[in-house]
Amino acid sequence: MKAVVGLEEAHDTGQYGSKAVGLGDAARGGLPIPPGFALSGDIVDAVAADEDASIAEVLRTVAPLSGPFAVRSSAVDEDGADASFAGQHMTLLNVPSTRELTAALKEIWWSANSDSAITYRQRVGLFTRPSIAVVVQSLLDPESAGVMFTRNPINGADERLIEASLGLGETVVAGRVIPDTYRVARSGEVLERAAGYKKIRVRSLPDGGTVEEAVAPELVESLCLDDEQLGALSRLAARCEEVYGPGRDIEWAIAGGQLYLLQCRAVTRIGGDSAPSSAPSLPLEELQQIPLFAGLSTEDLAKVQSLFKERRFAPGETVTKEGSGGAAFFLIESGEAAVTVRGQPRPVMKAGDFFGEIALIDGGERAATVTAVDELVCYGLTYWDFQPLVKQNATIGWALLQALAKRVRADQEH
Repeated sequence: MKAVVGLEEAHDTGQYGSKAVGLGDAARGGLPIPPGFALSGDIVDAVAADEDASIAEVLRTVAPLSGPFAVRSSAVDEDGADASFAGQHMTLLNVPSTRELTAALKEIWWSANSDSAITYRQRVGLFTRPSIAVVVQSLLDPESAGVMFTRNPINGADERLIEASLGLGETVVAGRVIPDTYRVARSGEVLERAAGYKKIRVRSLPDGGTVEEAVAPELVESLCLDDEQLGALSRLAARCEEVYGPGRDIEWAIAGGQLYLLQCRAVTRIGGDSAPSSAPSLPLEELQQIPLFAGLSTEDLAKVQSLFKERRFAPGETVTKEGSGGAAFFLIESGEAAVTVRGQPRPVMKAGDFFGEIALIDGGERAATVTAVDELVCYGLTYWDFQPLVKQNATIGWALLQALAKRVRADQEH
C-alpha cells in the first residue's frame, strides 16, 4: 500500500520496516523523538519510478515538517532474526528541504538495490526484490550525541553504559572518535566517568550534507556530559525498557538542551557464560597467531574472540582505502585481497593474513588500499567493540602494550 503516515501511526513492519515501527512504538509510548513520517516500501518504489502522483503525495504530507531532514532506510526485512542489513542501506543526514527529498529517496532506494546489498541478500538467503521503506525526520543539531546500553554489553552488569561525543552521533557509531564513557547504576548513581579523545565532530552544512571539523584542543579530552544530562539519560533508559523490554541499545542526542531518542533496538550481545549461536566461529588458534593478541591468556582470547563479526566483500569491492579513516581490524578467513601502497602493488593477502590492527587503537588513516580479488570472507573487529573491553581489563591492555613495544623494537632494528 502506498502510504505516508506520522511515525505514531507506523504499526506494520511489513509495510514500514522495523526502524519506522520501532520509532512508532517510541512515539506511542511518549518517548522524546524528533518529529517525522514513515514512508511505505511501495511509495518509495513509486518515487524511484518517477510516479508524479506519489511524489506529490510525499511532498505534500511531509511539507509541515521543518527541514533539514534526516532520511533513513527502514527495509522491511532489516534487523530481522536471520540477517542484519546494518551498513548495507543508506542514511542521508541534512537533506536541506523538500526540494531535495525526492532525490534523497531515490538514492536510498538504490542503496537497497546496489550490487553490494544484493550480493549480501544472496549470501543470507534473501534474494528477493528489496522493499525499502524510509523514515523522514527533522534533523537535530546536537551539542552531544552517542549510544547507551541499558545493560553493560561487555560483562552483562546490570548498569547503563553510555558513550558520548560532540556533534552528530555518527562519530561514535562509526568509531571515528574515542568517546567519553560513563557507567551509571540503575539508581542513577554515576559509577565511572572516563574522558575519551574526541579530535573531530560532525556537523551539518547550511546547503546540505555534513562535514567533519576539528574540535577545540581544550575540549578533546574534556567530558561532554554533566550529572543532569546523565540523569536524563538514565531515566530515558528506564522508559525505553518499559516500552521495548530489557536489554536495549539506544542512539540518542542532546539538542537545544533537550534529550532525544533516535533509535532503540535489542542489544545483540550480552556478556555471560554462553555465546550466541550466531557468533563467528573464529578459532582461538588463528587468533593466537596474531602478534597483537599472542600474549593473551586463553580466557582473555575468548573475550576478544567474542567481539569478532563476519564481514564479506564481493569481488572488486574496496575493503580499505589508503588515506581514509580506519576503525576496524580484519583477519581473512577465505579468498584473496590485492594490496597497493601509494599505487604500488604489494603481495596478495590470503587466508590467515590480517591487516588494520593499529586502527584498533588510534582509528588513524589507512596505510594501504585493500581490494577483494574474489569473494572475500573476513572476521572484523572494530575499536568501537574492542576499546570498552580493554578499558575494563588491565591484563589485556598490558599485553597489548607489550606486543606494541616488541613491534617498535623490531622496526627500529630494521
